Amino acid sequence: MAITEAARNNHAELFPGHISTLLQTDPELIEVFDNFAFDEVRQYGGLNTRTRLMVQLASTIASQALAEYRVMLGAALTVGVSPVDAKEVVYQAVPYVGMSKVFDFLHATNDVLTERGISLPLEGRATTTAEDRLAKGLAKQKEIVGADAVDGMYETAAPDEVHIQRYLSANCFGDYVTRSVLDTPTRELLTFAMLVSLGGCEPQVKGHTMANLRVGNTRADLLAVLTHLLPFIGYPRTLNALRVLNESAPAADPSTQS
Repeated sequence: MAITEAARNNHAELFPGHISTLLQTDPELIEVFDNFAFDEVRQYGGLNTRTRLMVQLASTIASQALAEYRVMLGAALTVGVSPVDAKEVVYQAVPYVGMSKVFDFLHATNDVLTERGISLPLEGRATTTAEDRLAKGLAKQKEIVGADAVDGMYETAAPDEVHIQRYLSANCFGDYVTRSVLDTPTRELLTFAMLVSLGGCEPQVKGHTMANLRVGNTRADLLAVLTHLLPFIGYPRTLNALRVLNESAPAADPSTQS
């Protein structure tokens, strides 16, 4: 099986001038993978290049694929993902993946940016303060999740668990999701990609499927994310997420379409 022209061109766009050593040592595997990931899958859906690369970066963080992340970060920066975009993907991962898993990726990001001559730190992008993070975070949480759902979580929380709800509002949403640069629909796609890639988070995948729909993303957008993650996260996690997507946002019945 030869690598298709489309796969070669798409690969070259991301990795100009790169000669794959794996193509020399494992030609059959790379021919199959490149034709699938860089041709067949690339033909699907309407994600723009920036969004596609950012959700793949988010996925590699959640998957703990550090070597792949460094490679994909270089590709993302090459095709128009900005340094601040990349940093915001990493920061967004902290409340959903956890700092212990993000730590090495933050250092890798700094290394790649420094190697490209980008001075650190980048300009700050926080939009909240210690005084208003809870109020602004709660407002953002209600915008994304729904006011009734958020109020219900507070009302049904046991007295010794209310602090977790406050942390969710002030820390997750107030400290991170309110940050500038990436809009809310993009941040929700990143969150969806991370939760899918973590595995075992189906209740949260369901919640953020509905959140994505609330902020303007569509079933088609989420299906495109799953499709472009599939070569990197495999079929089991993709199919688990697809089941959740079909339960939460089923495909339109063709028989009802005029």
